[in-house]
Amino acid sequence: MKADIAKEKAEAIFREHSAYVYRVALFLTKSKVLADDITQETFLQVFRHYHKFDCSKPIEPWIYKITLNTARNTLRKHRWLSFVNEIPETSDAVSVEGAVVMSEESKRLWEGINKLTLKSREVIVLHFYCDMKLKDIADILCIPVGTCKSRLNLGLKTLRSSLPKDDFMMLNRGGDVYETI
Repeated sequence: MKADIAKEKAEAIFREHSAYVYRVALFLTKSKVLADDITQETFLQVFRHYHKFDCSKPIEPWIYKITLNTARNTLRKHRWLSFVNEIPETSDAVSVEGAVVMSEESKRLWEGINKLTLKSREVIVLHFYCDMKLKDIADILCIPVGTCKSRLNLGLKTLRSSLPKDDFMMLNRGGDVYETI
């Protein structure tokens, strides 16, 4: 039977995770407007399906899986609307990361990351910017760990070939990326 989530619990979940969900959505879409929409839709889905959540597990991977699915659906819809020339006007004003003064290397790194395929970008953002382990990313994306490693490797290889070494090194937190499983 469907159990409604208490208002206090919903508010606590939103307070704790909304900034992170927004940031992930912004990294994936590069649009403040779309990130706002994705954040709102993500939490609508979270609250609508909270009764399906297994409380014995951490809630973060479940929320971020919903975020990624919502972002994918939004981007798919966005591409379709642009294909039929009915895309709504979006604001490409200064983004959150643009509001913070970023070094030139960091800007070039983000430009490189934004040129990656969505699949590679998802893994790189979740791994390096959200500090998630590859196993957790694979669970969220419903892919094998090997596929997750492959997407990460392809994204890193693409970045290595397109960026100066100093810019690429900003992404490396030290150590072998595959040790973080």
